[in-house]
Amino acid sequence: MNIRRSAAALAASAVLCAVAAPTALAAPSPSPSPVIPSGLYGTGDPTFDGVFRQSLAFLAQHTTGVTPAPKAVDWLVGQQCANGAFPSFRPDTAKACDASTVLDTNATAAAVQALTALGGHPEQVKKATGWLKSVQNDNGGWSYSPGGTMDFGTDANSTGIVAGALAAAGEQPDAVKSKAGKTAYDALRGLQLACVQEGVSKPEELGAFASQPDPAGKLPANPDATAAAVLGVLGKGLVVAAPAADKPVDPKAVTCEAGGAKDPAQSALGGAAYLNTKLASSGDHLMSAMPGATDQPDFGNTADAVVALAAAGHKQAAAKPLAWLEKNAAGWAKTAGPAAYAQLILAAHAGGANPKAFGGTDLVAELNAQGPTPAKTTATKDAKDTKEADTASDSSDSSDSSGKIWWMIGAGAAAGVGIGILLSGRRKKQQP
Repeated sequence: MNIRRSAAALAASAVLCAVAAPTALAAPSPSPSPVIPSGLYGTGDPTFDGVFRQSLAFLAQHTTGVTPAPKAVDWLVGQQCANGAFPSFRPDTAKACDASTVLDTNATAAAVQALTALGGHPEQVKKATGWLKSVQNDNGGWSYSPGGTMDFGTDANSTGIVAGALAAAGEQPDAVKSKAGKTAYDALRGLQLACVQEGVSKPEELGAFASQPDPAGKLPANPDATAAAVLGVLGKGLVVAAPAADKPVDPKAVTCEAGGAKDPAQSALGGAAYLNTKLASSGDHLMSAMPGATDQPDFGNTADAVVALAAAGHKQAAAKPLAWLEKNAAGWAKTAGPAAYAQLILAAHAGGANPKAFGGTDLVAELNAQGPTPAKTTATKDAKDTKEADTASDSSDSSDSSGKIWWMIGAGAAAGVGIGILLSGRRKKQQP
């Protein structure tokens, strides 16, 4: 979840890590730098994360009483296709979406959450959720880009964020069923590591989720997919209110049953227990797991873990990685851009910290400076506003670039063999 590398470069490097590229394939020519729309947050290439980072920015601002500029909201609304879907980025909105437009469930789900939080866009939200329901896979989950060349099947990240979007829009995720009668929870449970048996080689990975099965059909534990899945099974979005009381993480309470956890609460407990163990093993933060990358702290995924732990009620468990972020994440956010600031604000909100004094940084001011001057800001939110915002967060829970940038990129086919590399993280695409 980190960095300023473009999604295209990440996808290319992921393919190279997976297989040797055929000698006949020439390196792609770099694409010209796009013109950055005046209403868009950030100055980096928005090709792979424009809608996502804009939506994340709006969600973070909403938790702090900031109303974005009308032209920023208009930009997001204008990205929607006639069928209700959002692509990652539409450079020319005067041109209708067609078969060549890459539709993005992650961008659509993030936009649904953002537009719901902003209010005043019921038709756009209705059309977007309608499209999401129309592309649900038979197993109950969602792919990153349904029906497109980057459709590698159901993954936990996409399924988790779509479940949160449905909840934000007033749907009951566990009541949204595929043609085969399956729900998002069914799909996510199928991606959760159960007991120490085939496919689960390490006891400490009990309860973790995989983004997708590996080529051998096993489920590799993935922290970012786990964070997304915890939100998904709980029916929560990217905005999570801080727990009023603490529910200690008890790994011993995670049971092993045929077919996975018996219910969403048990499933979430398993994911949270894994995240807690994983965070503790590396000093209260997660490390980058990107293929071929130098092992380094992953700020975006750590922020996601904070939100997931808080969503599951584990206040004290979330406090440790949040404290690490306060101490270490300012430099990363300054480099990574608006989605990074937004992620940190959402983590602070979930952990009960002050985003305006986060390790010596005013995250809200920094985020606001990434785009058009907001229409409204508030110095502090009064108790009524805070209660209303948190109530909305819990009921609709309207969320890595690693900057989180949560979304995922499927990277390609080589030597005639289709290989989907889901780079957890829209985070990895976070652009400044």
